[in-house]
Amino acid sequence: MNIAVFASGRGSNFQAILNALHRGFLPATVTLFVSNNAGAGAFEIARSHNIPALHLSQQQFSSEEAFVTALLATLRDHNVELIALAGYMKMIPVSVIRAYRNKILNVHPALLPAFGGKGMYGPHVHRAVLASGAKVSGATVHLVDEEYDHGPIVLQKAVAVEFSDTPETLAAKVLKIEHEIFPAALKAFAEQRVSIHERIVWIQ
Repeated sequence: MNIAVFASGRGSNFQAILNALHRGFLPATVTLFVSNNAGAGAFEIARSHNIPALHLSQQQFSSEEAFVTALLATLRDHNVELIALAGYMKMIPVSVIRAYRNKILNVHPALLPAFGGKGMYGPHVHRAVLASGAKVSGATVHLVDEEYDHGPIVLQKAVAVEFSDTPETLAAKVLKIEHEIFPAALKAFAEQRVSIHERIVWIQ
């Protein structure tokens, strides 16, 4: 299966996906890397693995329609079958979601549906978890739909929230889990072991 990875930052989940590929865990190929941020550290990861990398932002275009046309053309040119949002900090346009319905996966640093939605990203999520008094947090891989952090849940894994945790220590624990479950979710799709009924995802 051909995967496109989208990321806006340093790309640790991108690297985790590539690690899974290289050790034979994930039967897929990353054929494209896309970022909305020209300075994203993940570009270096793409370059070091000879993966075609593209800076593509709506700000480069006169309209959202032109941006979507360019993005969809790029995905087709690279024969993309599945999209992995690995720390991508922009909403995917509705036309792209419809073109790749149930083929766009995102990893979120909390146990959705808790601590999701607009503004819930990065350290904001972990601060909110600690402020709530929650005793567990974790990570979620979900399918992307037209709302932030709303699509059907594919995989989740929990981690204990300790009294001594700070947003930084909690983030580190959750990130480790993200690096485990994101490749596992992609593997299930690549091996065609996923069934979707309404908002329920089953993995065989």
